[in-house]
Amino acid sequence: MIYTFAAALASTLSFIVFASIVVWYVAPWLRTQSRADALIALLWVQVFRYVALQIFSAQKFGFAVSDGARDQIAIGDVVGAILALSAIIALRRKARMAIALTWLCAAETFLDLANSTVAGLRESLFETAAGVTWLILTFYVPILWLSLGCITWQLYARRDQPLMA
Repeated sequence: MIYTFAAALASTLSFIVFASIVVWYVAPWLRTQSRADALIALLWVQVFRYVALQIFSAQKFGFAVSDGARDQIAIGDVVGAILALSAIIALRRKARMAIALTWLCAAETFLDLANSTVAGLRESLFETAAGVTWLILTFYVPILWLSLGCITWQLYARRDQPLMA
């Protein structure tokens, strides 16, 4: 129980710390950037979601995740990483589909993070998370959620602006 509490506390503290950084530094900086540059900066956080592929080795070394949940987590994160990189490329090229691709990435990220959270709670994954897996759950996942919030904010709040100022 103390292990689960420690992981939950670390995750909560990560959310608080990263939310503070977003409010104090990231949001003001985003307002000074073109729409495309702001989205690109936020999407880079999502590109590294392929780190979730470590779930295969984590499972081999004691991470008690079912094969079904493992596959959903891995596939969802790799698809999200590919969508994020594709959106960055489209934004850099000022492609017509850039905003639609960024919305698709945001929608996929929301569904994947929500699905992974439900799977993690259902299978009590904090209880067996260790090493890199623990770090991903308590450090990187909060950053992903906050990045997603910022991406959605930029997409919606700046919907009438051109990609480049």
